[in-house]
Amino acid sequence: MHPNRRRLLALVARLLLAVAIALPLAALVPGRAPATTADTWSVPRQAWVKISGHGYGHGRGMSQYGAEGAAREGLTYKQIIDFYYPDARWSQAKKRIAVLITADTSDDLVVKVRRGLRVHDAAEKTITRLPDLSDRDATMWRIRAGDDGRDRVAWFNGRWHLYGALDGRGGFSRKQGKPVTLVTPSGATAYRGRLWSRAPSAGGTARDAVNVVSLENYLRGVVPMEMPALWHPAAVRAQAVAARTYATYERAHPRARHYQICDTWSCQVYGGVAAEHPASDAAVEKTAGKVLTWRGEPALTQFASSSGGWTVSGSVPYLPAQKDPYDGWSGNSVHSWSLRLTDTQLESHWPSIGNLTRISVLDRDGNGDWGGRVQSLRLVGSAGRVTVSGDTFRSVLGLRSDWITFGVRSR
Repeated sequence: MHPNRRRLLALVARLLLAVAIALPLAALVPGRAPATTADTWSVPRQAWVKISGHGYGHGRGMSQYGAEGAAREGLTYKQIIDFYYPDARWSQAKKRIAVLITADTSDDLVVKVRRGLRVHDAAEKTITRLPDLSDRDATMWRIRAGDDGRDRVAWFNGRWHLYGALDGRGGFSRKQGKPVTLVTPSGATAYRGRLWSRAPSAGGTARDAVNVVSLENYLRGVVPMEMPALWHPAAVRAQAVAARTYATYERAHPRARHYQICDTWSCQVYGGVAAEHPASDAAVEKTAGKVLTWRGEPALTQFASSSGGWTVSGSVPYLPAQKDPYDGWSGNSVHSWSLRLTDTQLESHWPSIGNLTRISVLDRDGNGDWGGRVQSLRLVGSAGRVTVSGDTFRSVLGLRSDWITFGVRSR
């Protein structure tokens, strides 16, 4: 090799080594975006802080707005599901699911008097039809634990009257699968299936209301709570498959010993009979039993309102980070959003920093505008500094997502 060429190659190698040493570690990690000077904002003593963002929710799995956008472009519900959960397998599931009814905060199980009401004794595995009692102006039935731990059944017509005692945990249902109306401190809601009084732990008199219902009837009370029932049928069917699969995953990984899934956004929202809608009922029926699996087990089919244009990588291969071309259709009001706060509003949440002087985003996930979702950021003030995750920042301020950037000006 010519000496001059050897010297040139050696010089290039030294330059490349110098660049590699100078780069921040985050720049060398795939999927992570390094902090830049554009990710730091000086904050004057009195300032407006504008937070601009994309999406609504955690961003993992199916974007619900994206499902509607995809359906409007002609995708079938199977194509929508395959896009948001690539590599998951199609399968079938049925049977019942046990749902904690969180609105029932009392230790008794109270239902309205209805024709055909029955009481169940779990220990004896017996079902007894309750008397009509219309001639006694009865309005409610109750199951409540006695001091001896046995459940007692009573009826109400201005005062409670003991009807009998059970050997095991009690529950109510109606003949022919008709709904039972549960009375809670906040109102009354009808549920299909059976309503059980179940103990969170052995001994004691504490009880939770648990609705044991078929998977398909459960979905009738979930799908319209999670997505508008009158959206495109393909989108609503995709929601039915995602919700059914999520329920089977939770059933395989129960939340507690006495129930499998809850009825709030912490699991997926379940509203019972009052939530049902003919359009979402049709979506449940059209997709009856269809679920996704991974390696033979129910898939964790997470979903959120809007991806903002990029989904977020989950803990499993079928929840990848990927560009979402369907989320940004004209009807999605949360694809892009912004709000304005004062510096004092930020300081009130982290008072230890004193007067806020600087906001710095330390790293992002590397996907989409501004380098993607915030992984961590730092607030610097006159009295100190605090470093928080993007998810914590979002939660404390009630932001729609952690895919954000800032703008600062004096006020």
